Amino acid sequence: MKLARAIHLDDSDRNVFFSPARTGEWCLSGGFEFSDWTEADLTGKARQAFANGWLGLETFGRATFVAVTPIEETELATLAERLAQHFVDIYGAPSVEAALGVAHQELAYMAELCEEHPENTLIAVQRDLTEDGVREAFRTIAAPEAKLDMVAVHGDIE
Repeated sequence: MKLARAIHLDDSDRNVFFSPARTGEWCLSGGFEFSDWTEADLTGKARQAFANGWLGLETFGRATFVAVTPIEETELATLAERLAQHFVDIYGAPSVEAALGVAHQELAYMAELCEEHPENTLIAVQRDLTEDGVREAFRTIAAPEAKLDMVAVHGDIE
C-alpha cells in the first residue's frame, strides 16, 4: 500500500502557509477543511492553503508537494486514529470511534490516489471553488532516475 509524505524542494512553504507541514510527515488531500468555505474565506495564506496545500497528519500543517511512499498497515491504523482525534478536536465529532470511519475513508482516498504511481512520484494539488463545492485536481511529476555520475565523481587519487 502507498500513501504520501510531505516533501519540500525549498523553504517557500514556511512563507506561504500559516502552519507548514513537517518534511516527511504523512499527508492527505485535506480538502474536507474547505467544504463550507466561500470566496470571502480565500484571502492571504488561507487562500494558498486552499489552492495548493496538502494536509500533514502530524502537525496538521500544509505542504505544496507530497511524494508517493509505501506505508505499513500499522502506520495506517495510527494515522486513522490521529485523524479521527483531529475530527473530534477541530470539527466537533462526538467521539474518536464515531469519526474513525470517515478517517479511514479519507486515508483510502489518498491511498487510491497514490496506488497507480511509482514510489517517489511528486504530486501537487490544485483546488477551485465552484458552484458545486470544492473541486480538486492533481498533477504528478515523475522522479527522474539519478545517474551514477551525478552523485559520484571518479578520478585518480595521487
